[in-house]
Amino acid sequence: MKWKADQMIEQTGKVAVVTGSNTGTGYHIAHGLASKGAKVIMACRNLEKAEAARKRIMQDVPQGDVHVAHLDLADLKSVAAFSGAMKKDHAQIDLLINNAGVMIPPKSTTKDGFELQFGTNHLGHFALTGHLMPLLEQAGNARVVTMSSIAHHSGSIDFDDLQGDRKRYKKWAMYSQSKLANLLFALELDRRLKAAGSSITSLGSHPGWSATELQRHSSVFRFLNYIFAMAPVKGAAPTLYAATVADAADYPYWGVTKRGESVGWTGKAKISSRASDKASAQRLWDMSSELTGISYLD
Repeated sequence: MKWKADQMIEQTGKVAVVTGSNTGTGYHIAHGLASKGAKVIMACRNLEKAEAARKRIMQDVPQGDVHVAHLDLADLKSVAAFSGAMKKDHAQIDLLINNAGVMIPPKSTTKDGFELQFGTNHLGHFALTGHLMPLLEQAGNARVVTMSSIAHHSGSIDFDDLQGDRKRYKKWAMYSQSKLANLLFALELDRRLKAAGSSITSLGSHPGWSATELQRHSSVFRFLNYIFAMAPVKGAAPTLYAATVADAADYPYWGVTKRGESVGWTGKAKISSRASDKASAQRLWDMSSELTGISYLD
């Protein structure tokens, strides 16, 4: 399916929150939505970089309605503060794009003491989505799209050691766990929304192998980007498709489809058996709620 962002239908009147949108696929997601008329909130940790990115978007889309807001997903107080500001300033959110992430950093923790990758990539977005649920409900037919990865296929959830404290730290294993958690969350969120009779749809997406700053902690991957990776604008397409195309709601997970789903055009992405495990999804949800102190759709 040779779908590009410029094929998106008009998004005028919609409010879109895109986490981690100052660079990489997030930047191109924000750019694409702004070019189609959406009011875009660039929810980013580094405000200086986010403002520079916003200015670049405005140069391309002079009529755009693009705003920057501080959000540090590695700090649950920041997640709550961002959400509170959104509730104060907006009556609804039509699109929540859970895009931000960290990949294979040195061993470190969030402000709340969680392993950085699991805490940022999954728990931060779990809490954010819960906080913003009232605004999503107000929109009617809102969508939540959570970015996973082809790395979810090699991931497993160690429920007895979610933070990796009891074993030798393996950054790739923890990254894969966080990306599996993203997809488990996206699928479980949709099941719970449907059970509650909500008009909100939750979908997952992945960007294939896109050359972004996500690989900054790996010199090998930075080198291989030049040979194998796609441009991030193409990696952003599956998420934009999931967020805006009516028929996308008929399938839960979108990505690129060639060369082991690392490159190519947008299509239906493969969901691992672990990501399809409803019991694991429910257990992860309960533990995420306990860890973050955020309960919703119980």
